[in-house]
Amino acid sequence: MKITKHTKELINRGLDAHVRIGVTGLSRAGKTAFITSFVNQLISSATDDNLPLLDVAEQGRLLGARRVPQKSLLTPRFNLDASIEALSSEPPTWPEPTRDVSEIRLAIKYQPKSRARKLLSSSSTLYLDLVDYPGEWLLDLPMLEMDYATWSESQIRRLEQIALPEAKEWLGRVVDLSLNQEQDDKLVNQLSREYTELLQLLKQKGYHHIQPGRFVLPGELAEAPVLLFFPYVGEDKPLKGSALSLLHKRYKEYQNQVIKPFYKRYFAEFDRQIVLVDVLSSLNQGSHAFSDMQLALSEIMKSFSYGSNSILRRIFSPRTDKLLFAATKADHVTPDQHSNLTMLLRHLVQPVWQYVSFENVKMECLPVASIAATDAGYVESKGKAQPAISGTLIGGERITLYPGEVPATLPKADFWQHSGFEFSSFQPKHYVESQALPHIAMDKALQFLLSDKLR
Repeated sequence: MKITKHTKELINRGLDAHVRIGVTGLSRAGKTAFITSFVNQLISSATDDNLPLLDVAEQGRLLGARRVPQKSLLTPRFNLDASIEALSSEPPTWPEPTRDVSEIRLAIKYQPKSRARKLLSSSSTLYLDLVDYPGEWLLDLPMLEMDYATWSESQIRRLEQIALPEAKEWLGRVVDLSLNQEQDDKLVNQLSREYTELLQLLKQKGYHHIQPGRFVLPGELAEAPVLLFFPYVGEDKPLKGSALSLLHKRYKEYQNQVIKPFYKRYFAEFDRQIVLVDVLSSLNQGSHAFSDMQLALSEIMKSFSYGSNSILRRIFSPRTDKLLFAATKADHVTPDQHSNLTMLLRHLVQPVWQYVSFENVKMECLPVASIAATDAGYVESKGKAQPAISGTLIGGERITLYPGEVPATLPKADFWQHSGFEFSSFQPKHYVESQALPHIAMDKALQFLLSDKLR
């Protein structure tokens, strides 16, 4: 049976009939909503004209899609039904975010356009695997190139730059410790838990560059000893049996038993990647949140550096050929700001765009609303038509507003001092099952990711 399955998989790949896509993004970027909409749009395509910018749909060649059993029996299945139930409830709510890896498989049936495929059959099937995983885990990749002492120095420096009393308080607890003289692991475990609580607080305050990522999103590793370490700058060489030696050991285990297996099992197997970026929330939270999001994105981009000397190339040999960056929640600003949102995202990922393109990886930036929660229109203001959006805030209040202008370039100091940008959190519209979810530019995302596979 194993040979049969393996042979079938090879045949599918040889016919270009299988694609595996990784979907990631920092917390609250909308991964669950994106995958829910991605699947819903394709399944609904047989009865709804909801994808006008997807060639295979516009040409009438898309016959439909359905969920099928996934290949991996060890990866939790993406809970599409729970997402639909949340959107269909009264009042409707956003789906619960996933905190671990999950997966869903679709079979997409279409009429081939290429002569070679037409000779084989009047219809073809593309098998699509969507894998959801936390973007915070990508932030751990640079840890593979740092020993414990180097990582500790970088983290301590970072905490020293954060203007939060809780960060200064935690630093004060470890600055005078002599862990080479301490042998009891109770102190290590206690300070590790306090460090994790500090990281969770930073995340709540809008900081994104969190290391280690598993500390705030542990998945199946919750309460595991491998997650009980913290940065410490003190004695250089750990003595055998000391608390310091325990920190070194756990850090090494984290590198070898957590980071490397994740990349080998999932990351290296993706054909294409989607990175969701909640640019608007970071603009709304202020300069510190935006700068930290920019830093986190630059670290994530290192995961997609495919040069011959990159650690990813040396260890995992990834095969990704397309990379989509999507600025989510585009429905929370007026349509006239979508181009600015796109340009801002391009500036954020510009540092490695040319490098990744040179490695023959196609990249694109798009503003999307996976599940549109607002309606766009105009209101009269001082005798002129003013762009506006209307929707229901979380809590039930119906409002119409102009959120403000999105900067087209990286914001300078005066933006934070004089910005009139106001980002509001809307609840989703009530969803009627069996219909296509309202969206912005999901057809563009599908076109970029799948059009060459549906010819």
